Amino acid sequence: MQMNPYSHKHQLGRVTLSRSTHQVSWNPDLTGLRQSEREACEFIQEFLEEGQPSESEKLKFLRAVETLSATVQAQANGNMNDYFPKTILAKKIEVLILEESTEVLVSSVHQRAMLCIVALSQVNPPFYLSQKLDLVNAGLSSIFSLPLIMPSLDRKESASLYLQTVQALDDMLQALVMEDMDPDMSLLQNFLEIILPWLTLSEKVHQQVRALGTISRMLRFICNFPRLSQHMMEFSMTGKMMGILGLSCMNANHEISIEASEALHYFFKILVLHRSMKQKTEIILKDLQKNFRGGWFANIQNLAMFFRKYLTPEERADVIMVPMEAMTRASRHDVCAASKMLKMILKHPMPEIGKVPEIIQYIYHNMNRITETTAQETIKKILYLLAQTYTEEVILTLFNMEDGSQRGVCKPWEILASFPKGYEVIMEFLLQKLTPYQKSKGQEPSHSTEISPLIATRAIQELLLEPSRRTEVQTFFPSLCMALLFQISFLVVEGDTDFQDQQHATERMDPVSSSVEALKTLMRSTGYGDYVSYIQKLGGWELLTSPEGHYEGVTLLARAMVIKNCWHNRPIFSFLIRILQERDHKNRLTAFMFLTELLRCPDVAATVDEVTVHILANWFQCEEPAIVKLLLRVVETFAKHGNMVQQFRILEPYVLGCCYSLDDDIVMETFTVLKCLVEHLTWKHSSSFLTQLTFMLGPLFEEESEHLRLMAFEIYGALLAKVKRTVLVFPLKHQVLNLIVLLVLHLEDANVNVAQICRPALCHTATILGWSRLKAIFAEKDVWTILRALLKQEGKRALWFLKQCLALFKSPQAPIRQTAVRFAGTTFRVLVLVPSNSLRTFPSGTGQVLAGQARPAKLPRGGTSGCGCCSVTKLRDW
Repeated sequence: MQMNPYSHKHQLGRVTLSRSTHQVSWNPDLTGLRQSEREACEFIQEFLEEGQPSESEKLKFLRAVETLSATVQAQANGNMNDYFPKTILAKKIEVLILEESTEVLVSSVHQRAMLCIVALSQVNPPFYLSQKLDLVNAGLSSIFSLPLIMPSLDRKESASLYLQTVQALDDMLQALVMEDMDPDMSLLQNFLEIILPWLTLSEKVHQQVRALGTISRMLRFICNFPRLSQHMMEFSMTGKMMGILGLSCMNANHEISIEASEALHYFFKILVLHRSMKQKTEIILKDLQKNFRGGWFANIQNLAMFFRKYLTPEERADVIMVPMEAMTRASRHDVCAASKMLKMILKHPMPEIGKVPEIIQYIYHNMNRITETTAQETIKKILYLLAQTYTEEVILTLFNMEDGSQRGVCKPWEILASFPKGYEVIMEFLLQKLTPYQKSKGQEPSHSTEISPLIATRAIQELLLEPSRRTEVQTFFPSLCMALLFQISFLVVEGDTDFQDQQHATERMDPVSSSVEALKTLMRSTGYGDYVSYIQKLGGWELLTSPEGHYEGVTLLARAMVIKNCWHNRPIFSFLIRILQERDHKNRLTAFMFLTELLRCPDVAATVDEVTVHILANWFQCEEPAIVKLLLRVVETFAKHGNMVQQFRILEPYVLGCCYSLDDDIVMETFTVLKCLVEHLTWKHSSSFLTQLTFMLGPLFEEESEHLRLMAFEIYGALLAKVKRTVLVFPLKHQVLNLIVLLVLHLEDANVNVAQICRPALCHTATILGWSRLKAIFAEKDVWTILRALLKQEGKRALWFLKQCLALFKSPQAPIRQTAVRFAGTTFRVLVLVPSNSLRTFPSGTGQVLAGQARPAKLPRGGTSGCGCCSVTKLRDW
């Protein structure tokens, strides 16, 4: 048989009752019961069916239930439901408790009702969880709601009754937690959640004291059951309890402070029993006992120690949240106490903290409600410490809230920027998050990180908008400027779409625009606002975002920094050199373009040492034509500066090596640079390089490419113009003489520009060799007149001229081949007529130097086969 129970709601002692609409009767089996037990059952049945019982009837009913409970407990398989439904009895007892007055305690019904629950808890079936919670709610509200009862002679009985009732409440709570001798920490947590509002929400001191006393006694009870403490994993409010009790220890009311201190002591003891190493447990417990009911300072010191050593990260977060919530209250004492508590637990290096997003969200939404100066500083410190250790979580949380239309609730970025060291840590972190765009494809970063480079860019811009940290921005400018520029290059040139995985975090603008705006903000915040305007006038920002004109935009940006003499040019250059030590850097082309322009600045060039030059020289071995071309421009810049002789010498062989590249564009670029080098270099500092260049140019005078051939002659002509007789020594003199016939014959070059270069080159040759008579002929006469005059004056070098003619027999130009053959015949005839002893006037070793061909020791004389005419004929035929 079953009936609907009474229902009720309560809040801090306020109760609403509603009566069931119908009655139900029971027919319990009384077989085997003693007379007293039968009478108890009969009275219980009558009582359940009555409407308005008197106090004596209530007490008699409660005694009857206790009697029946003892009977059932004595039975082997006893079950209360065999007589009356246990749920109905519990509900009836709950109603009796709630019906008692909360204005004055004059009856023992409270006491007997709770002891009756203790008896019922010893028999089957067990209470449901909801029944337990309802009973605890009823018991607590009926006792805690009573007015303050002060012990006095005239109220001695009332005070005694109150103490007995409180003891009965403690017995009931303990019995319900220990029902069936199976400790249940989750149930204890439910009980504490019912008790704590009486401590945290009530404004009445005596109610807070009662709540703390009840908590203290429950915790002391638990300390006596090691098995119970082994179930602490089921207890999820450790941090909250520690925070509340710790804060209560600092209460201005001495009684509250004492009760909280005792409760905190027992809570510490439970943690020690459960979480400390067994060999240290006894020592720690003795130390705790010394401070039992100690002052708030000693308790908070212990709390700080337990905070670091015994709590989980999530529990530590709960401890932090409690005083943070107290800071939003009106009571100045609560705010100061909370600040002191947080300062003490955060005094030492912060251990691992959980629930970081929840803490950040609370700060974000409540910062404006915290007006006390000390509390504001404490909150800022918490945010600063979390941002240092949990930068990623903090930034993501802030963005998630701002993207949820909650922007402007407070100024978290301003807080983050208010700590110089914290600002630096966050900026370093965000810079690292930009690096995924700067790795080679073979080293793509994993997607485990939550902060994408685009979110990092937005965070950087938010921090840059805060004006308080401009000094720190100066320090970060080189690396940050280049990181943002590299990101723009990656997005514009690569056109990568990986950012779509986190596009929800960048809804306000597209990735490229976001990065460009961050770069502009960086420049403005560093004092380079005029640079931004200057680049804008040149169209540099538009070029930077264009795939076709991106690198031109990079060049414009770098050039503006050189023209405007940016203070950070040297640090940026050093940064670029450091990253170029990594051959796999994703944005190496952007880095080289920027670096090439920066080297135009004399201050930057002055910082280039041998280590830097060797780093650059190693890049000549890369297979990227664009980078090699930029390196050639770097060499050109070195030469233009004029004071970088030593640096240039390191790069000389690499430049000459580019002349033999398989890439025609690189070769053409090399010759363009060589032409500039000859113009700016001096014989005093670069004689070795210029001499090597004269030997290297020889084979190129017969190139089929007119453009390349013309450049070779232009370079040689410019080189000869720089030569003076004082520097004309072997082997330079040898090479000048070795190319003289070539210059004469190329007066007939198919390219008119080549012919125009050869004549002044011949004049320069005559000048440095001291051939004054020949110089006039070189300047005005035709090819054959020049050749005859040359052969006439320098007959002793006829064999040398012959060898030069032989080399030109393979010229791709027919006129030059024909002229070479004719002049070779003439020269050969001269050689036949020249006495053999006159050949000794040739330079020593000439035969070995000239293309490795040996000079004939004797020319054929006499006979048909040895006459000069036949020899010339054969030579022409050949």
